[in-house]
Amino acid sequence: MRTIWLRSICGDRLSCAPRLTAPLLAVATVAALATALFITACENVSGYTQPTLARVIDASYVAPAVNVSINGTLIAANIGQGAITAYGPLPASNSAIIEVNATTAGPPLLYGNDYLFAAGNQYSVFLMDNAADSAGYAFTVLQDQQIAAPTGHSSYRFLNQAINTGAVDVYMVPGGVKIADAVPLITALPVNGTPSYVSFIAQNVTMVITPTGVTTPAYTFAPIALTGGEVRTVLIVDTQLTTNPPVAVFTGNDVN
Repeated sequence: MRTIWLRSICGDRLSCAPRLTAPLLAVATVAALATALFITACENVSGYTQPTLARVIDASYVAPAVNVSINGTLIAANIGQGAITAYGPLPASNSAIIEVNATTAGPPLLYGNDYLFAAGNQYSVFLMDNAADSAGYAFTVLQDQQIAAPTGHSSYRFLNQAINTGAVDVYMVPGGVKIADAVPLITALPVNGTPSYVSFIAQNVTMVITPTGVTTPAYTFAPIALTGGEVRTVLIVDTQLTTNPPVAVFTGNDVN
């Protein structure tokens, strides 16, 4: 290893204590004070609260184009079925008010309060059809995964709103594997079922969705190159204009 000796301005000595004149002492004092104040400010940030993240997933066939607000802040504007908006930051709240309004103005179509949007978490306002509601549609709030999938894995959550198709099986078929030889990732996923994330090995896959128990693909997605860490939410709805395939999908990026 090479040793490099630095010769100071003090002649041939290798080290020396520099003399501090009065002006230099003043500068050093101001710099030290500024550093101390900076450190104190970094350690004590008064009133700072980590934000929450929110987006909207619209799965309703019967709702008009809508705007969605949380605590008076517009988070989605003029959206319709199949929309999965990007996340937006909001102040955290333990009792948030959510309003769904028609883009044509007027009183709220849907209204709810006392929703939790915790700091450092992310959520989806999920608009879906509900025959039990007088409007024919309603919303719920889903807590989304905000941590990347484990190394070498991907995490997917599937929301089935294919009312006419009914329960479905979901496959993530690796490259070179036939659907007849594949094992479904999820079996008999019901309409309006309680969603949860499923983790699997990340690789090149093709998403295939079939009516439960049927091996003929109902929907075959383009190949997906997964490298690990991805977290996704997939919305499944009935195809409204054609019967082949009978379902369509929309995918939102939760993480990565």
